[in-house]
Amino acid sequence: MEQIKDLLIILISSSLVSNVVLSQFLGLCPFLGVSKKVETAAGMGGAVIFVITLASVVTGCIYKFLLAPFDLGYLQTIVFILVIAALVQFVEMFLKRYMDGLYQALGVYLPLITTNCAVLGVALTNVQKEYGILQGTVNGFATALGFTIAIVILAGLREKMEWNDIPESFKGMPQVLLTAGLMAIAFCGFAGLL
Repeated sequence: MEQIKDLLIILISSSLVSNVVLSQFLGLCPFLGVSKKVETAAGMGGAVIFVITLASVVTGCIYKFLLAPFDLGYLQTIVFILVIAALVQFVEMFLKRYMDGLYQALGVYLPLITTNCAVLGVALTNVQKEYGILQGTVNGFATALGFTIAIVILAGLREKMEWNDIPESFKGMPQVLLTAGLMAIAFCGFAGLL
C-alpha cells in the first residue's frame, strides 16, 4: 500500500506540480513549435509519452544492471543519449510507415525528440533520485503525460486565440510566450495537492 502511495505521489508531482515544461522549462522547442494545432500537439505528446516511458525502463535497467555494478556511472549521459536516439528512430520509422500524415505534420520536431532535454532529463532524474525501475518508469510516464497535457492545452488556446483581435506587436511568439507564462502560473496551483 505504501508503494502505491509513493507511485501516486510521483505521478501527480511529475505530471502536474513539477511539470517538465511549465516549471522546469525543459522541452520548450517542441512545446512552442508543435503547439499550433491540437491534433499535431496530441501526436507529439503520444510520441513523447512512448519515448520517455520506454527510455525510462531501458535506461533504468542499463543503469541498474550494467553501469552501477561495474562502476561506470560516468558513462550514463552518453549511454542514455544513444538509447533515446534509437527509440526516436523507432518512433520515426513507425510513424512514417503507419501514420504518414502525423509524420509530415510533426516534421523536423520528431527527430528533435532525440535532443529534447526533457527526455534526457527524466533519465538523469531517475538516477539522481535513486528511483527503482518501476518508480523511474512511473516518473517517465508522468513527466511525458505532463508534457502532453501542457502542449495540448497550449495548442487549444492557440487555436482559439487565432480568431481574437490582438495588437500586431503581440501576435505570434509574444502571444505564445505570454500564454505559456500564464499557464505556468496556473500550474503552480497544483503544488497545494502535495
